[in-house]
Amino acid sequence: MAKTPTDADLNALDITDAEAAEINAIVHPLVADPAPDADDSLARIDATADGVVFVTINRPARKNAFDAATIAALHEAFESLHGADHVRVVFVRGAGGTFSAGADLTWMRDAAGWSESDNRDDAMNLAEMLKALHDIPALTVALVEGAAMGGGAGIVAACDMAVAVQGARFAFSEVKLGLIPATIAPYVIEAVGTRTARSLFATGEVFPAEAAQAFGLVREVLGSANDIDGFVTRLSDAMKACAPGAVGDAKRLVHDVVGQEIDHGLMVETAKRIARARVSDEGQEGVRAFLDKRKPRWAE
Repeated sequence: MAKTPTDADLNALDITDAEAAEINAIVHPLVADPAPDADDSLARIDATADGVVFVTINRPARKNAFDAATIAALHEAFESLHGADHVRVVFVRGAGGTFSAGADLTWMRDAAGWSESDNRDDAMNLAEMLKALHDIPALTVALVEGAAMGGGAGIVAACDMAVAVQGARFAFSEVKLGLIPATIAPYVIEAVGTRTARSLFATGEVFPAEAAQAFGLVREVLGSANDIDGFVTRLSDAMKACAPGAVGDAKRLVHDVVGQEIDHGLMVETAKRIARARVSDEGQEGVRAFLDKRKPRWAE
């Protein structure tokens, strides 16, 4: 019979209140005023008229740790962005200066008493939430402050790219609880490669933002939280020059091509895709705008 984890065990994935409070929450000037009851939601969505979206994990008192309700709220938020053609970029962040401490302690304690079948259903909810994030057509970007532990680091890996504030920490600490980072594994392995993933999963070590950058988990390390607004503005402006449909197609292209043998069938498939893009509305508009030395409609 499996041993029920103690509070000390569970706190292996936690961080202190002082660490969580070290960096202030992000408040970006582009974000429209949220609905009056938005702060009560576990996954808050803020958006601008020009397609910049922020999804905020909103449990700051619990360091944005996951429980079943939070996972469901995030799943719903990510799913809602699948058909939003006007969205250019989606930033994922945590409220209160911490990205996510991983699994909620109470949730983990409850799960220790569930049957294997119940745990499988519960884990599937997390897997489906991560897939919903991964499949968003727009560019997805994790903004990491404070810490991203366990499943929180899995969300970072499931995004298309990530930046971290200097001093942020990461870990896949599941083995310290006798567990494995199963549902997040596909995204972490895709982000950092198989050998690095084996090392990080097997040791459960905590590593800094600079190491996360070297591993490929994050693209850039920002000097402080004060640099987040500038990064968000620069990237948002850059994405406005990119055709939204082409961005989604380009992401799907990577997913469909990776690992494939470069044979005649793959050459035919990629030729079909560029031909389809050339005759699409976006392709026609983009080429005409370039030849006319003007901005395409989506960049105006």
